[in-house]
Amino acid sequence: MQNDLSGAVWQALLLIARLDGNLIEIVALSLRVSLTAVLVAALLGMPLAACLALFRFPGRKALALMVNAGMGLPPVVVGLIVYLMLSRSGPLGTFGLLYSPAAMIIAQTILILPVISAPARQTIADLWTEYDEQMRSMDIGGVSLIGTMLWEARFSLATALLAGFGRASAEVGAVMIVGGNIDHATRVMTTAIALETSKGNLSLALGLGLILLLLSLSVNLAVHLLGLWAPRYGAARPA
Repeated sequence: MQNDLSGAVWQALLLIARLDGNLIEIVALSLRVSLTAVLVAALLGMPLAACLALFRFPGRKALALMVNAGMGLPPVVVGLIVYLMLSRSGPLGTFGLLYSPAAMIIAQTILILPVISAPARQTIADLWTEYDEQMRSMDIGGVSLIGTMLWEARFSLATALLAGFGRASAEVGAVMIVGGNIDHATRVMTTAIALETSKGNLSLALGLGLILLLLSLSVNLAVHLLGLWAPRYGAARPA
């Protein structure tokens, strides 16, 4: 058993070293899906977080509560909801997005939107206590105020984006449901690891696992470095 395991580890390292085509294809799709989901979630979530932190409007508290609660959304439930929406009998079925990378991006965006928005809202709210009088004296409001506060909190917000990417890249339940884990189409690292392990193909599973672990460590290192650099540039510390 030990020889089998050591052999699988060695084969996994060889797959990575020679840039195995199947492994690279899976990793590339994983990065494309996760990074696109982070980009969409940032474009939606950052302005939402700023509005919740800076302005008072009807339903604000309820919306903030929903954003915070969304951080604990079960991935399989999100996957099921997106599946029902995109299925042929669903309201978006005519677009034919089910079992495609687009469906996986939608599911991951829904999952990480609260992960980005909730800490971003708190960061901007804390920063607003320092900038309130200055912004009012300069008569900065509306879209300009949102842009200014997002820029001032950029290092802390980058930490939220990294957290969102970490959540997206490690997700398996939702993307399995809406993507179908189709070879050469919707197979990403997490779903491939689950499938290859069940098939006994430990070399590919371990190779993908090592790359996923390296991504996770890189994200955590980036978060740590941002926490060290932010004070030097006068930015708020990550929440």
